[in-house]
Amino acid sequence: MEKDREKDRDNNPEPEIGRRFQNETKYSPGKMGGYTLDWDSIPKPYKHYESPLAIIQLPEPDTKSGPDLWKLLQKRRSRREYGVHRPIRLAALSSLLWATQGITARYGDAFFRTAPSAGGLFPVETYLSIRAVEGLEQGLYHFRPLTFDLEFLQKGDFSRELTEAALQQDLILDAQVTFIWSAIIARSRWKYRQRTYRYIYLDAGHIAQNLYLAAEALGLGACAIGAFYDDEANKILSLDGVEETVIYMAAVGRPAEVK
Repeated sequence: MEKDREKDRDNNPEPEIGRRFQNETKYSPGKMGGYTLDWDSIPKPYKHYESPLAIIQLPEPDTKSGPDLWKLLQKRRSRREYGVHRPIRLAALSSLLWATQGITARYGDAFFRTAPSAGGLFPVETYLSIRAVEGLEQGLYHFRPLTFDLEFLQKGDFSRELTEAALQQDLILDAQVTFIWSAIIARSRWKYRQRTYRYIYLDAGHIAQNLYLAAEALGLGACAIGAFYDDEANKILSLDGVEETVIYMAAVGRPAEVK
């Protein structure tokens, strides 16, 4: 049996990496060791750009209307076909952003958001590639939950570049907006050390599920994208891929009309 496992490792190095990650980030009784957190060096959970092209204040999200949660859970699907020529409203985009990472409560210096985050450290940042949203130029944007606005980073239609980065998944070409989530690793590493990446990936999953449900509530379609060339995706956003790196995407648009 052991020889079979060794042969499998030799022939399939990629699965071995996954096994090592799982084993080397385990918590085990008596082996965790004690360490003290340096509260003076806790990373701030927000990012901003020094010189964006513009800052766009988002309208207040509509949290009063819509179908109930149970119906949304039943309807949730990965929807990959969109009506190319039908832009989505800025108000709808605002609601999607609030649903994914909006602030719901404040207690002193602590903030709570719509999606949970391990230790309340919120390592995930949201970027948008806008193709067709009413009131917004095509381009790349960064979402700031604290001030609930968008930083306009770069003009242009980046759907082709994102499609190529996402292994030619051409649903991005038709999507009105593509969400791109990155992780600032130091925010979680400050507390969780070897478990950092586990928790970051879980955080991204919570956020994506909120997007799915909010899209259904608004009559929009969403499809998460986990397969992409990391370096190419990071290059589009000018990220270093080490301290901040793209970890997940999702295409969003108006569902194509049924013929």
